[in-house]
This record gives sequence, C-alpha cells and structure tokens, in this order.
Amino acid sequence: MRRYLAVLAVLCLAPSTLLAEERWMTVLLDGRKVGSLRIDRQVQDDRVVTTQVLDFRLTRARTPLALRTELRSTESQSGAPLAFYASTRMSTQENLATGEARDDGTFQVANTVGGQSKVNLLIWPTGATLAEGQRLTMATHGFKPGTSYRLRNFDSIRQQVANVDVEVIGDEVVVMPDETRRTLHHLRQSIAGTGSDRSVDIWVDDNGFIHRSLAPLLGFRLEMAACDIACAQAPDQDIDLLRAAMITAPRPIVAAMRVAPIRYTITVRGAIPNPFIDTDEQRVRPLGDGVYVVDVGFGSRHGDEPGPLAEDTAANAWVQSDSDEVRSLARDAVGDAATDLQRMRRLRSFLSDYINVKGLDVGYASALETIATRRGDCTEHAVLLTAMARALGIPARVVTGVVYADRMGGASRVFVPHAWAQAWIDNRWISFDSAQRRFDSSHIALGTGNGEPWRFFAAMNALGKIRIDRALPGAALLDLPPPSNAAGPVGGGRGAP
Repeated sequence: MRRYLAVLAVLCLAPSTLLAEERWMTVLLDGRKVGSLRIDRQVQDDRVVTTQVLDFRLTRARTPLALRTELRSTESQSGAPLAFYASTRMSTQENLATGEARDDGTFQVANTVGGQSKVNLLIWPTGATLAEGQRLTMATHGFKPGTSYRLRNFDSIRQQVANVDVEVIGDEVVVMPDETRRTLHHLRQSIAGTGSDRSVDIWVDDNGFIHRSLAPLLGFRLEMAACDIACAQAPDQDIDLLRAAMITAPRPIVAAMRVAPIRYTITVRGAIPNPFIDTDEQRVRPLGDGVYVVDVGFGSRHGDEPGPLAEDTAANAWVQSDSDEVRSLARDAVGDAATDLQRMRRLRSFLSDYINVKGLDVGYASALETIATRRGDCTEHAVLLTAMARALGIPARVVTGVVYADRMGGASRVFVPHAWAQAWIDNRWISFDSAQRRFDSSHIALGTGNGEPWRFFAAMNALGKIRIDRALPGAALLDLPPPSNAAGPVGGGRGAP
C-alpha cells in the first residue's frame, strides 16, 4: 500500500487564502475491516471547517446494516465555535442537527428526526469545544508523559457536553496499515466518572491530529488507523454483530420455566460497574470477583424502585409522544380501556401486529418513522411503545438487556441483545414486550433510558464480557438460602447515561 495520503493544497483566492487537507482512516472491529472515515479540514480567513464522514457496515443475522455519520464543525482559528452540522443515518431516514451562532452569543439549533423538525435556542456550554478546539487544547497542553487535564467535548448529535479526562501516556512507535512506523504521542481519554473499561486510546502527532484510536464498542474493539484512500475504501469484511453478541445459555429455558421466577448466576469479565440493574422485577446481588446473582420475576416489589423522572413523561427527538400521529394511533389502539394497565396491554397487543415486517437492516428508528414504515426489530417496538404510552400520559421508558431465544441467527439456546418498554403503573414499573408478545423471566435488564439511541448502546457495553453460568427455576429455589451480598447492593434501576 502507498504511504499515508495527505493532500495539502494552497489556493490563492482574492482576497482570502484557502488551506485544504483531506485524510483517510480505515475502520476495524476486532481486526476486521468494517468501514472508512474521511476527514476534510479547510482553513479560510479566520474560519476552520472540519468535516468527518464515517461509513460503517455490519450484518445482523446475515442481514446487511449500513450506518453513516457526517459531522461538520465551523470554528475560528482560535477554536471558538461558530456552527455545527450532524447527520446520522441509522435507518431509512436521515436524522439531522444543525446549529449556528447568533449575534447575541446563543446558538439557533434545528433537529430533524423521523421527519419531525424542531427549532430552539441553545446557550453554549462554558468551555465546550468542537473538533478544532479539541485539537488545539491537546496541542497546548503538550505531550509530556504524566500530563493530565480535562476536555469539554460538545456532542453535536445530542447537543450535550462530555467532560473528558485526558492522560498523556508517552511516545510510542506505531505500525500503520501501510507498514510504515511513526512515532506518535499516546493519550488516554475517559468520560469523567466512568471506569477504565470505557476509555479511548488515541495516538496523535505534534499538532494534535489523530492517526490511530482504540475504543470499546458493544463488546468489540473498534480501531481506526490513518491510511491512504485505497486502503480506507478497500472491501469490507463480514462481521455479524448479533452473532458475536450472543450469550450461550447454560440450559434450555423452556416455556414453562420462563413464566416462573428464575435465578441466574452470571460472571462478568472486566471492571464494569453495575452491569445489571435493580428494578421492580429484577433483583441483583454482587458476590465479588465479577460474579452476580440476578433474580428475575420474583413477585412484585411494590415501591422498591424510584418513580418516574421528568424524562419518562417527556417527548424527545426519538420518542415523539407529542406528535399528532403518535397520539392518534395510541388513542385508537386503547379504545375504551379504563385503567393504565389495560391501556398498556392493548398498546402491547396492537404493536405486536402493527409492526409487521421484521427489519434487521434498521439500525435504530424513531417512533414516527416506525409508524410510517411498520418495520423494525425490538428497538423499534420499544421506542414506539414508549412513545404511545407517554402520549396517553403514562410514564414509560426503554429497557436494554438480553432475552433468551431457542434459535436466532443460526445459533441455538442463546441470550441475544434486546429492548422492551416499562410503564409506571400503580406505583411500580411493569414491563411490556411487543416484539416478543410477552415479558417473562428470560429477560435480563442491563439498563434503562429515555428512548434515545445512545442510551441503548451505552447499556450494551457489557456484551461480549458476560457469561451466564446457571439458571435455576423458581421451584428449585424454595429450599435455598438467599445468596450472600458480600459486595453490597448494586445501583438503582437507571442505566448508563
């Protein structure tokens, strides 16, 4: 392969000067090529425009899944934010976020998800930076081993700030995809307050440009490395995301067993804080050394779990419970149901038939998109069911976890990634699963969220590190003492943000 491609053109324009640079990176998942990243950086007058286009290709149960993200930031040469653009395609529709600085210092922001657009004003968070500002901050702090500092990275897709702690590891010789060797500065970044298992390692040059990165993703190792365009656009390799995320069951979980309580003994590799959550239907006890006992379906724990948060009743860009389409569909589905429990049961039954095409090629669709297409998998069921519940005034949230399947994607007797909904009814959280048509004790919850995709994916970080050692039916537990709680209780029913 040719050496790393850097196209640097200086064009004399009257009266300004344009500096343009294009760089490419190959994208690998556990060593298999799954995509490419193109980075364009243009400097004109006092403006720096950085565009990043990530193409990511996977399969789920042999069904191709193509994802694309395009980010563009406009900043001053000193790193002051001026505008941002974020386009994501995780389904059949493009989701778009744009922002532009106004004269009063606020940003006018427009978000379009599932065909619904909203405009609002954003007060720029203090110290938050985009691409150029982040690069300048790294270069300013230097690359002396042991140096540490904090970045405030602005996420233009979510319009939120991530506080990122940066540690300089030292200089290392890195072998690039073209087999050349480069001496680069190794930095480790981690979201403040999270464990080391979620850290991102990057290797940068003296100017703070990234040439290699390593990050965890859904139990895999995601690697990006600078190379030429031919290398970056080389054919992708097949990697079945669903198959790789499956967990072998220690025994068949037959239908009669699923309707009764089940006690699971589970081992989790790595320092993952609270990989499972306590809910009104699930109790978790850590035994130490990464071993957990998880009880599912052991009767009602009325009032044990905290009640709804504001986000459990509010509409958002993905759970569009304030739209006329969602409200109308929800009212039609529940008819004359008199109680919230009856309403949720009717919503569950209605959606089990309404979403009539199982679309594994849909990565993550909004409620409105699912209403229009009537296709998707468990995430589309969970998001739309949550939106319809909220449209009726019932607090609801999306649960991320795993569920047992006799057969899935060519595998037998496995637990697979899954999502379902919970509704707050009679002062407790109750689960409803329209994709499976019923909730049972083969559902193990990893986290909850407000229906936005990043909350779903964040809760999936433990996949690939989970082993289910035992599954005992409720009848076999009657003569057993409760498991010890040597390591203390886990956290409440809220998953990773």
